[in-house]
Amino acid sequence: MRSRQRFLSGLLFLLPFAVLLVLWAVLVPWFDVNPRLFPRLSAVAEAGVESVRDGTLVGHIGASLLRVLVGTVLALVVAVPLGIAMGVSPVVSIFLTPLFRFFSVLAGIAWIPIATLWFGYGFGAITFVIFNAVFFIVTYNTLLGVSTIPPAVRNAAASLGAGRWAMLTEVLLPGALPNIVTGIRTGLGFAWRGLIAAEMIATNVGLGYMLFVARDFYRTEVIVLGMIVIGVLWLLLDRLLLAPLERATIERWGMVQRA
Repeated sequence: MRSRQRFLSGLLFLLPFAVLLVLWAVLVPWFDVNPRLFPRLSAVAEAGVESVRDGTLVGHIGASLLRVLVGTVLALVVAVPLGIAMGVSPVVSIFLTPLFRFFSVLAGIAWIPIATLWFGYGFGAITFVIFNAVFFIVTYNTLLGVSTIPPAVRNAAASLGAGRWAMLTEVLLPGALPNIVTGIRTGLGFAWRGLIAAEMIATNVGLGYMLFVARDFYRTEVIVLGMIVIGVLWLLLDRLLLAPLERATIERWGMVQRA
């Protein structure tokens, strides 16, 4: 029964894309749209096959995913401990909250110009942009998660002899984990957009760079191919990894009941 529901859910999810492809395949040739303005579906498919054969598409995808992975991991290493510290210490929270409110609106794309000055054009600058996009959101969600743990739970753990390490690993982290995972999912969405923007400026490889170079040669089929790949990768990442992780985390810690 559950597998059937998942199958139907998948079909409903894919249905709008199928309609969009049909409209694309019919309307663009029907109106004889200039290929420099928008390509035909067949041209995009040919560009995709060609880029897979010569390995360029795989190289761009690999470079982009690596940057996202490194930037996200670095952000998590810093953001989670800092969010926990803000959640358990009112002094730290009061001191840092105004700074976080200020810098949170600058996270991501706004850092691109100065990132290129600090790190040059390449891996470092783009990783820094991704770090900023994820860091502030995960820190805030970690703080929120720790703050929602009832004081009675902390007091009970302390009265049972829980030390700092036990309090961290058995109370604070598990209690904040659903919020942390939600923050990761949200932060990666901003990081993905920041990645594409940064790659248009600060590197010579990646999906953003692929779009930027194709524009100079009026290769709209490559531009649209890149846009499709970017969207598909994010959907796969979100639906196959982030959404199940978030759902499993919420179910594990009792926020909802497993169907």
